[in-house]
Amino acid sequence: MRILVTGGAGFIGSHLCERLLAEGHEVICLDNYFTGRKVNIAHLLDNYRFELIRHDVTLPIFLEVDQIYNLACPASPIHYQYNPVKTVKTSVMGAINMLGMAKRVGARILQASTSEVYGDPQVHPQPEEYFGNVNCIGPRSCYDEGKRVAETLFMDYHRQNGVDTRIVRIFNTYGPRMLENDGRVVSNFIVQALRGEELTVYGDGEQTRSFCYVDDLVEGLVRLMNTEAEDIQWPVNIGNPGEFTMNELADLVASTAGKEVSIKHLALPQDDPKQRKPDITRAKELLGWSPTIGLEEGLAKTVAYFAETIET
Repeated sequence: MRILVTGGAGFIGSHLCERLLAEGHEVICLDNYFTGRKVNIAHLLDNYRFELIRHDVTLPIFLEVDQIYNLACPASPIHYQYNPVKTVKTSVMGAINMLGMAKRVGARILQASTSEVYGDPQVHPQPEEYFGNVNCIGPRSCYDEGKRVAETLFMDYHRQNGVDTRIVRIFNTYGPRMLENDGRVVSNFIVQALRGEELTVYGDGEQTRSFCYVDDLVEGLVRLMNTEAEDIQWPVNIGNPGEFTMNELADLVASTAGKEVSIKHLALPQDDPKQRKPDITRAKELLGWSPTIGLEEGLAKTVAYFAETIET
């Protein structure tokens, strides 16, 4: 097939491009390089089935493709709060432009949504049926609400126009090619540990997250895109249900990196979720998917990547 990946030079997008090329598809990678980097896909440029286009999804583009993975949007608070208006436009206008393309050419389209649509959840773990506990005017809302509107657009294009849609709600993901300055906790801890700096823990460190290695996530994305099932257009959680406190993660990163570390505590950011864990029952039943890479194994690969990156 001929497949478009928006945000294809980003952390997750570059791994997805690799996977799709390995399966024999033609891949068009579209990115504006706000958080994506050409180095992430440089090793793919010699592949005759790979095409790279520098483009912003807030602007229309006309391509003939069979499938569209719409991943384009900054995903870490540092980056999506840098220009919150542009973040909203990327989610909303990007979804409109990509859905319009899918409608015109009859392509199947997948939206990369987020566990942030659940806000600071009062239901734990979070099933897809949970509507969330969100602040629609807070400093994180440019990302959260943009993704919620994108989901609305996808469902309405499906119901009104018959577009073949998929929605994945991605929980915390980590692995090689994360940006070292993106402000997410795994990359923060690893980079600080490798540099011999204090690890920054927000609040008391007892808030929890679930961490999915990028290869497991990509497997889930590909399965969701290619599964034929009733009601497949409804959102599907993809994440690792293993739950860890920030204090536990700090200890594990330190031991994996082989470093003695100290902790400094800062105030918890506004609307930062106290707990986050996916209910992946739907993914198991519909896709036959569950994560296979544990946190210790995934951290070892990620630490090795950052150790090499920081050196160079």
